[in-house]
Amino acid sequence: MAVHAHPDDESSKGAATMARYVSEGVEVLVVTCTGGERGDILNPAMDRPEVKADIGRVRNEEMARAREILGVGQRWLGFVDSGFPEGDPPPPLPEGCFALEPLETAAAPLVRAVREFRPHVILTYDEKGGYPHPDHVKTHEISAEAFDAAGDPDRYPDEGEPWQPLKLYYHMTFNKERILALHTAMLDAGLESPYHDWLERFDERPQLWDVTTRVPCADHFETRDKALLAHATQIDPNGFWFVVPLDVQREAWPTEDYHLARSLVDTELPEDDLFAGIREKVCL
Repeated sequence: MAVHAHPDDESSKGAATMARYVSEGVEVLVVTCTGGERGDILNPAMDRPEVKADIGRVRNEEMARAREILGVGQRWLGFVDSGFPEGDPPPPLPEGCFALEPLETAAAPLVRAVREFRPHVILTYDEKGGYPHPDHVKTHEISAEAFDAAGDPDRYPDEGEPWQPLKLYYHMTFNKERILALHTAMLDAGLESPYHDWLERFDERPQLWDVTTRVPCADHFETRDKALLAHATQIDPNGFWFVVPLDVQREAWPTEDYHLARSLVDTELPEDDLFAGIREKVCL
């Protein structure tokens, strides 16, 4: 189960991993907390009045295309996008948005989803949200809550029969080692790197967690990119996401990366499989 804040997050973080496991027969569910109703239109070709007027419906349709491309199931939690507050000081968050929901209110439908889907592994963001969008931070909070609570029959008793996931991971998609490897590979290929500013920002804001788990999935990078392009309001086909050629990516960094935050099974680090320790446990 991959828990994400908005439609498009599932395609920019962990999509090739999900596509790989789907190809191996693993059942994968994306949980999308909000509808992305307050998201900006980031693709100039989609910046049209009729799209802006019905952005929630458009993003729902984009999500449907992306999940079909990835081969995953998908479930909406139904909360309202909080938007990204900008300014100094930032404005207050809008009333009724996801980030302002009480923890138990926001976590309850995720606990139900965990108990119904019964995942062994949950993917989510770290406590900073990967980046400080209030919906990403809230997604972390409810994911941690659901991981702890779903197996406890005394917590959320109205949300279904208990089920305890075994491993909780944080996405480490934009870790410094990967970005530096891609930057170097672009320069070595005589191409302009898009990552100069990224490397400076790493020095200003060190990453919180080490990478513990690198999942080989280079064969599914093309599927990831197709899923990204399905989110046409958010992804410019001529933009940043596609600057590094796929062959350069596959050679320089053929994995997607994670931090193992919690595990109820024994596993040796580093890992190359989200199900390390679980496969062994199931087989015993």
